[in-house]
Order: sequence, then C-alpha cells, then structure tokens
Amino acid sequence: MTIAEGCILVACLLPIACAWIAKSKGFGKPRRDGGFDNHSPRQWLASLQGWQARANAAQLNSFETLPIFIAGVLVAEHQQASQPLLDALAMAFVAARAGYIGAYLADWANTRSILWTLGLACCIAMFFIG
Repeated sequence: MTIAEGCILVACLLPIACAWIAKSKGFGKPRRDGGFDNHSPRQWLASLQGWQARANAAQLNSFETLPIFIAGVLVAEHQQASQPLLDALAMAFVAARAGYIGAYLADWANTRSILWTLGLACCIAMFFIG
C-alpha cells in the first residue's frame, strides 16, 4: 500500500471521528435527558447546537470531499504520476482536512474556508501530476 492509498483510509475514517465527536456529549445519558438517540440518530443529530452541530457538519462535509480525493489518488496512480509527489499531496490533503475539522469545531470560519480550499487544491492537483 502506498502512502497515498493509506491516506484514503485515513480520509475515510475522518467523518467517523467527526460523528463520534458530535455524539460524544450524549453518550451515557438516557434519551429522555438528551442522550444520544440511536432509534432516530439523524433527527437527534439535527437537533444539536454549538460545537456538536459543527462536528456533525464537519462529518457531512468530510463525506462530501471523499469522492474527489479518492478519484484524484486513483487517477494519479493510473497515470503513473510521481509517487513521492502524490504521497505529499495526499498527506497535505489529510492534514488540511484534519485542520479543517479542528477549525470547524473551534468556529474559526475563515481558517476553515482556507483549509477547505487547500484540500480541494490538493485533489485537483492530483489529476494533473501524471
């Protein structure tokens, strides 16, 4: 497995980490006291506010970015692009996404937007390095 392929796995796990963060405050509490509702998880998540709501939004956005990232890695590998360059772009994407999640949780909107743009730029670059 290449580093870039390993980054695909990490990127696929980031939304799951965001979901855990969003739900964490509700773990261990009864549903009647605002605890996580596994019977209606989407409705419960939609009712969140503050950092929990932002964690859920980061989860959704993390899922949205996966297709272009995975496609970028696969296209670059198919074109036999420079593996060190592809690995660097993939690691930069994962770093940008991790920073994006942190910025989302901290409610740093401008930083979040910059990191989102950097991550997207890494993905687009992958299509052209072959």
